[in-house]
Parts: sequence; C-alpha cells; structure tokens
Amino acid sequence: MSQKTDSQLPPGLYIIATPIGNLGDITLRALETLGKVDVIACEDTREAGKLAAVYDISADKIPYHDHNAQQMRPKITGMIKDGKRVALISDAGMPLVSDPGYKLVEDCIENGLHVTCVPGASASLTALVLSGLPSDRFMFAGFLPPKSAARRASLGELRAVPATLVFYETAPRLADSLADMADILGDRPCAVARELTKKFEEVRRGSLSELAAHYAKEGPPKGEIVIVTGGPEAATARDWSGEEVDALLKKAMEEDGMRVKDASAFVATRTGLRKGDVYQRALLLKNRDGG
Repeated sequence: MSQKTDSQLPPGLYIIATPIGNLGDITLRALETLGKVDVIACEDTREAGKLAAVYDISADKIPYHDHNAQQMRPKITGMIKDGKRVALISDAGMPLVSDPGYKLVEDCIENGLHVTCVPGASASLTALVLSGLPSDRFMFAGFLPPKSAARRASLGELRAVPATLVFYETAPRLADSLADMADILGDRPCAVARELTKKFEEVRRGSLSELAAHYAKEGPPKGEIVIVTGGPEAATARDWSGEEVDALLKKAMEEDGMRVKDASAFVATRTGLRKGDVYQRALLLKNRDGG
C-alpha cells in the first residue's frame, strides 16, 4: 500500500505502452508505474487482466474505448482532480497510435492535469525497423478505409508523400489493399510484417504487386499485420502508353469526378510523366468527349 502513496508518482494520467505479443517486452518503468497507479483505463478489461495476472498488478480496471470514450473522459479527469493516478493502456503497444486516447490527453492538458508517457513496444516502429526500407523519414497512416473506392482515394492523397509509409491492415483485406497500393502508389518495394515479437513472426518482402499476388493466391494470413512501403522515388519505373494514360485520365474525371487540373496532377504523379503533357491530354479527352 505504501507504493500507492509514493510522492514520486503524483496524481495524473500515465500513458503506458504494453507488449505487442511477447509479454517480456514490457519495461521495468511500466511495471513500476502500473504497480503504483490507482486505476487502469484500458480498451478491454479482459486483455488487461491477462497482463495484470502475469505481473501481479492489482489496480482497479475500467474500460476506455471508442464506444464509451465521450462518457468516460470527464469521469477520468474527475478522478485525477480528486488525486488519483490513472494509467491508460491499449490492448497492445503504444496507446493513441491507432487507438483511442488523444482526446483524453487533450482534456487533461486543458484542465492543467499532469500527463506523462512511459514508452515501449510499438508494432509500427518494429515493422519499420524490420522492413529494410528507409527509416530516416516515415509516415504512419494507420488503417486505410475498408471499401476500395475510399481506400484508393486515401492512397491518392498519400502518393506524393516523400517518405516511407506505414499502414495497419486486417488479414481479409490484405491482398486487395496491396493491389490498390500497387495501382495508386506505383509498384514500390514493400514489407508485410505479422505476428511481430511472437513465435511465428514473419516479414515478407517484395514489390507491392508481388505481395498482392502472393496473398491473393495463399489467402489471408494469421495475426496482426503491418504494411511498410517505400516512398515515391522507390516506385518501379515503366513506360506508359497513350492508351493507358488516357484510361487513367478518363477514370479520374468520369468515375472519380475530378476536374481536369486535379485529374492531370493525379495521373502525372501516378505515372511520373510531365504535368504539362498530361494536362494537354486531359484537355483533348474532355473536348473530344464533349465535356
């Protein structure tokens, strides 16, 4: 009980990373902090209970997830105002990274409450390090939309980002997402990481089109999945025929509803062709089709 009143752990919100697979990947500081807090806010109290059982953590657990966050935030900030120490954990990895929590941090900051982070395991960073792709500049893009049209639009917004891209994805959508990436981003080098830190950890590397074909043939793999792709400069160069460019332009303007200028920029980035040349083709197409 003396640990609970330790003056070195003031009332506040403690954002604590938990293992992404291997239970040994928890820091000494995380265990010390979890042993001193009064309450643990977690996505799933059952998952948190497994960790608590292994490391003999006795703090009360309360649910905090996407569906109850709006109701729970004032309760949690109220606890901290009353002198409680509250830990925030996710089911695995670093809280707030594709998990609920940033609005709770925002509320605590606005209320002048103490907030700190106990860092640790992260699936996105682990996959980036294992991918073999440039890690000096990267962007974490979270989960892509589940429907292809929305997914392709989202990928279009990321196409020109001059950095390695990191995504989370579900197994059933993996092959289709990789195929859309190859089509929209260009056939870049890629790594698909799954079951990270676990017994059957696997990192499969290749081009986006190669990996899309592999998972389309083999079916959805098991485990949590991270996709890492190279930046735009890593796309495989190829020659584009006039017919292929026109088809891309027509799809962008007719199916996706883009204006001539936007469609031209989209296709120029997609193909690596000069914007002016693509714009002239787009104008000819629009005039020829009576647009």
